[in-house]
Amino acid sequence: MDDRAREPLMNQVPKGKTFDAGCVQCPRLAAFLAEVREANPGYYARPVPSFGDPKAELLVVGLAPGMHGANRTGRPFTGDYAGILLYETLYKFGYANRVGTADPDDGLVLKGCRIANAVKCLPPQNKPNPDEIKRCNQYLAAELAACPPRAILALGRIAHDAALMALGFKPNGYRFAHHAVHDLPNGMRLYDSYHCSRYNTQTRRLTTEMFEAVFADIAAYLGR
Repeated sequence: MDDRAREPLMNQVPKGKTFDAGCVQCPRLAAFLAEVREANPGYYARPVPSFGDPKAELLVVGLAPGMHGANRTGRPFTGDYAGILLYETLYKFGYANRVGTADPDDGLVLKGCRIANAVKCLPPQNKPNPDEIKRCNQYLAAELAACPPRAILALGRIAHDAALMALGFKPNGYRFAHHAVHDLPNGMRLYDSYHCSRYNTQTRRLTTEMFEAVFADIAAYLGR
């Protein structure tokens, strides 16, 4: 299936300002994506939409598309190492109908969960700069307003800060730490976890048991 045929399946985001497939607000990222498309003609290499249940009670927020993951496939956490632990855990806790694969056409459906990123476009060296995070935050803010979840899981400090920014809260008073839980003034609950990246899991900064413990708390809170 070519990218244009796949796009309606991938873009499950409500219409409006929650996503713009043609966004070029960040010159550095737009130029980098153009280079990536030229070097890798088969890659998706565009802003990556969120994926999952549009009425999710849990929103998982990651950092940004990975070069050979979402940037290649067009679906968050699909095709790279970080997605293995995430989708296995989502399946174990009943948020997915199957374990995700590297194929975005694998029939994976999320139930009660949605996955977004703090930055929609692939950044060089996987490091968005503060201005890029701030510009892209409008989409996360719009998504949270259109489909407010009961719980947010931030994978890493950048995702943590981006979620707070999107909700209009300053990070002061909401310190990021693995397995930290923050009750927000708007009634939402923010959970923190180390990112499920290859580096974090291979160095055992984040283990399967640690990650599942966070999801167990979320499941208990949501009554699953």
